[in-house]
Amino acid sequence: MPAVDSPWLVPFDGSRPISSFPTAPPEGTPGKRELQERLRSIRKRIADRQEMLDADGRNALLLVFQAMDAAGKDGTIRAVLKGVNPAGCLVHSFKQPSSRELTHDFLWRSARVLPERGHITVFNRSYYEEVLVVKVHPEYLGAQQLPEEDHAHVGTDAFWEGRYASIRDHEAHLERNGTRILKFFLNVSKEEQRKRFLARLDEPEKNWKFSPGDVVERGFWEEYQQAYDDALRATSRPDGPWYAIPADDKRFMRVQVAEIILATLDAMPLRWPPVADKNRARFGEMREKLMSEEL
Repeated sequence: MPAVDSPWLVPFDGSRPISSFPTAPPEGTPGKRELQERLRSIRKRIADRQEMLDADGRNALLLVFQAMDAAGKDGTIRAVLKGVNPAGCLVHSFKQPSSRELTHDFLWRSARVLPERGHITVFNRSYYEEVLVVKVHPEYLGAQQLPEEDHAHVGTDAFWEGRYASIRDHEAHLERNGTRILKFFLNVSKEEQRKRFLARLDEPEKNWKFSPGDVVERGFWEEYQQAYDDALRATSRPDGPWYAIPADDKRFMRVQVAEIILATLDAMPLRWPPVADKNRARFGEMREKLMSEEL
């Protein structure tokens, strides 16, 4: 299935660095009200397509969200999928790995919660943390009980390329088996992140969102940007495309994400399940029976 064309699509040949993607909307972007109306309209259509995805039962959709802190992952997931039947849509947020998860390979904990056919699953962070935060902080690898041969080249280019290859193979396997993957990098600027951190400090209702560790990690901004650049260029492929969405304006960002999700669902070969001939032959009989009931 071809990837949805978009100005935010990360090329499959690795030819475009992430630094070349804008963090702010282009000139001429619609205003607040128009963006809100556009999102409401798209959400309704996503909900309709999700109903058909569920009924059809042959395909699944996996949405992966990655970003720097305060880029708006939670709010975007909530805003874009509002109205989708929760029975067919699950969100998994990946935090620090548990001791049990560390006894398995780095793809195991996310593989356990992949979407069933007919469902949408959202990963708020994902297995990509293993080539992002772990690449910025390779000391975390010490807890992963890696085989001896891996220890010989931990942190080298060959080590990370091995993880990129595992991810590419994993995503290609999922696509071959009916799970479409969309990966969104919410591309927030360093200055916008600073403003949002200050808002978390200054506004009491946002205090709970703030962690001193967020500011500590901000000190590794350049290292994270390089890790994202390496990962996205190495793993954006037709069977797992990355989209670097401008994230400095949340309303614009949400509309862009929603449009890509809708276009992907529209391109899926979905159909309503056929009705067995023996059941259809009794439709007239059953209609008469229902119409004749005394209330």
